Formats: sequence, C-alpha cells, structure tokens
Amino acid sequence: MTAPHAPAAAGRTPLRIVLCDDERMVRTALRVILEAEDDLEVVGEAATGAQAVPLVRSLAPDVVLMDVRMPEIDGIRATEQILATMADPPRIVVVTTFENDAYVYGALRAGAAGFLLKRADPDELIGAVRLVARGDSLLYPAAVRSLAAAHAADSVPAAAPWVERLTGREADVLRLMATGLSNHEMSEHLGVGPQTVKTHVASVLAKTGARDRTQAVIAAYEGGFMKKS
Repeated sequence: MTAPHAPAAAGRTPLRIVLCDDERMVRTALRVILEAEDDLEVVGEAATGAQAVPLVRSLAPDVVLMDVRMPEIDGIRATEQILATMADPPRIVVVTTFENDAYVYGALRAGAAGFLLKRADPDELIGAVRLVARGDSLLYPAAVRSLAAAHAADSVPAAAPWVERLTGREADVLRLMATGLSNHEMSEHLGVGPQTVKTHVASVLAKTGARDRTQAVIAAYEGGFMKKS
C-alpha cells in the first residue's frame, strides 16, 4: 500500500484515483497511462482488498479502479465496505479479465459504477475514469443483459412492487437506460428537454432503490420489468 505522492501543481484540481490490483505490473501500467493526463492523478495503490478499504477511506479519492479478484478481500467485498462506510464514497470501477464474470455482476449489484476489461486500450481507460467521475455509469448494455440473464432467476413469478409505481414516461426512460443511452440521447429520442430526462432518471433511481443507472438496469432485469416490457 503506497502513500499519496506529491500534490499536483497549484491551481489544478485533477481527479484523484486509487488503484487496487494485486499485480504490481498492472498498477504500474495503469499509473503510467493515467498520469500522462493533466487532469488525472493517482494518489494511492493497494495490492489487496484488505488494504484497499482503509486506504480509500483515508484518501477519499474521486475514482477507484478495483480489481475484482484480489487476495484477503475480493473486489466485491471491498466495494461493499467502501460504499457502506463512507458518507461521500468514490465512484468505483471494477476491472476484470472476462465480461461474463459472476464477480463483476456481484460488484455491480454492490454499487460499482461499472466495469472495465483489462484489455481495454488507454483511451477507453481514461474515458471511463472521466465518465464515472462526472456521475455517469460505465454501462455496457449487452454485457449487463448477459450478466443479468445468467444470474437472475429464470422466471419471475411477479414483477417487483416498484414496477407498477413507474409512470409511463419513467418506464420509457428505464427501457432506454437499459439500451445504454445517455441523458442527451434519451432527450433526443423522447423529444423532451435534458432537464426533464434528468428528473425522470432521478425518479427511476429512487423508485428502484438503485444507487446509479447500472443498478437500475440490473433491477429492471431482476425485478421482472424487462420481461414485462
């Protein structure tokens, strides 16, 4: 576990990132890629989930890149503990080798903002960090559908209670969220203003009990909404 390195130049407010991976070479490669960008700063590293939790609590970064499989405490438990014990937790992106991974699904359900494949290129990595830092979810619709189908019940006898509480427009928004559309894209598709879409998204999150868009999409599959749709 490393301590924070020297602060960025005066007047700059880069996004602060913690790297959690049990492979030193992976952490080094990630650091080199991220710190080549003026707006990104790696402030700490952890080699195990047990190290990651207290490190993230103490540094309060903006984004955590969390290896999903680590010794002592895996990425799922580390994500759960961080999100459950911090008043203003960071955005967590789990990193994995395979898309169809039960660990990834568990991390998304625990509240991770999304997942990134280790084979992602540098531009994808940098874009993912910036995306989640501004509050969006790193959502791969096809992958979420695959993961949900593999881990949700084969049949849902009855839709979750929140399904009936959605308004027609909220239901439209949730379906579009499940296809991976951004707020701007949903605005154009529905012919309404971006602020209206933002309001509907907030209402969908509240009614599904989801922390973010990724969790809302998972709830849509597990709660029978997508089957009903």
